[in-house]
Amino acid sequence: MIMQRLTFFAFFLSSEEDKEKTTKQELEALKIIQDQALGDKKFFGGNRIGLVDLSFGWLSHWFESTQEFVGIKILEPKTLPRLHQWTVDLKQEPVIKENLPDSKRLLAHFERVKKRLTLPKNNQ
Repeated sequence: MIMQRLTFFAFFLSSEEDKEKTTKQELEALKIIQDQALGDKKFFGGNRIGLVDLSFGWLSHWFESTQEFVGIKILEPKTLPRLHQWTVDLKQEPVIKENLPDSKRLLAHFERVKKRLTLPKNNQ
């Protein structure tokens, strides 16, 4: 999980020159999650949402917005079909659906965070 977060932040903060490398790293990390953790199940624990689904739940909405922010789509039906379907299924669960943040506000938040994290040290 820690490695996934580090890869995610590298993807989020990547410069134009680094996008190809960080996209490849992110795709590799997500493939591991799809193949080794999710497998062929609807949710990580089977047919019902469990703790692992909640732990990875940010992928279903935050990562979708991050892809839009970065301008690169990774979590797509053609590249990660089972993980993509999991995000669709998870977001349809009432408890999740009712609590998803507004996408426009999330994108504005990403803009502020990236700006703060990429400021030169003497400007912070």
